[in-house]
Amino acid sequence: MEFQLASRVGALTPSSTLAITAKAKELKAQGKDVIGLGAGEPDFNTPQHIIDAAVKSMNEGFTKYTPSGGLPELKKVIASKLKRDQGLEYKPNEIIVTNGAKHGLYTLFQVLLNDGDEVIIPIPYWVSYPEQVKLAGGNPVYVEGLEQNYFKITPEQLKEKISSRTRAVIINSPSNPTGMVYSREELKALGDVCLEKGILIISDEIYEKLIYGNTQHVSIAEISEDLKEQTIIINGVSKSHSMTGWRIGYAAGNNKIINAMTDLASHSTSNPTTPAQYASIAAYNGSQEAVEMMRTAFEERLEIIHAKLNEIPGFSCVKPQGAFYLFPNAKEAARLSGCKDVDEFAEVLLTEANVAVVPGSGFGAPDNLRLSYATSLDQLEEAISRIHQFVNGRS
Repeated sequence: MEFQLASRVGALTPSSTLAITAKAKELKAQGKDVIGLGAGEPDFNTPQHIIDAAVKSMNEGFTKYTPSGGLPELKKVIASKLKRDQGLEYKPNEIIVTNGAKHGLYTLFQVLLNDGDEVIIPIPYWVSYPEQVKLAGGNPVYVEGLEQNYFKITPEQLKEKISSRTRAVIINSPSNPTGMVYSREELKALGDVCLEKGILIISDEIYEKLIYGNTQHVSIAEISEDLKEQTIIINGVSKSHSMTGWRIGYAAGNNKIINAMTDLASHSTSNPTTPAQYASIAAYNGSQEAVEMMRTAFEERLEIIHAKLNEIPGFSCVKPQGAFYLFPNAKEAARLSGCKDVDEFAEVLLTEANVAVVPGSGFGAPDNLRLSYATSLDQLEEAISRIHQFVNGRS
């Protein structure tokens, strides 16, 4: 019997990050010394006090269902975090705890969009944004953040893309894949357009704690009360506290939207994992020394690796201000290496140089590559050396 799948599944584009990871694992299983630079998670273990809190909660019997929107205690802790870090006031009924920030975004699009509604997505984008919009029946509308503008979009570009069907715009700062950060002035200018046109701002702040140099993270919601009312914040503990596998994120914003998200969650996931919620309370309430230690380590790697990357013939890389990715333009390196495009260059890098990077085409930027520096400095330096030797040998 041949089974027919739903058309919404057929429209999905496979994740380029998962595809390159799977290929790298396959080669490793064959005994190849592959260095993977595709990781989207910190290479540090979850801090011990957070693990201890989860174990304690399980030993005390907190292994049952919680409210669909999350533990009331965790919502209060998240509200305190938003007040402490951004100066923002949210009531518990304006917060939903989700199964990771990705689930928060997915649930938001499901309650927000009707068929044909549009969401403006800046290029380069995180691979799941357009797919989640499509799954909700919406249409992704792209606006290109130009490399000469540090991959950030302008108010004029945003205004040009707004139509009568526009429901929301996504702002991801710090950005995956570019690591770029919008300044307060840039966010205000974009926010003014959103206020004028009456469109929702989805502010993905998952890399908020990973900021380097003199750069500061600013949430667009903290700029004015009007912008706070127009914004849904998406965040979580995955990147800040190295808790990717614990799957705890949250959304904060308009009570009507948050209630709808909570109702949907009650019919889909019931609730986020209970011990992981107790772990997240400890993450936000406990010492933040480990958070700063990880941030410092990433910054030290960035300072060394960014310079080495720009020494490779045909590579040009804007220095990121946050997250843990480098997003070099490798179009000329691909040409020098005899490859037809950067996608082929990434494939040959893996099979011949044993370095796994993610092609920028998956992020809407086919001339670029994404390299994660969420791995040891020794591994990073060896990977950059292999890429350099590969390009030199092919030129």
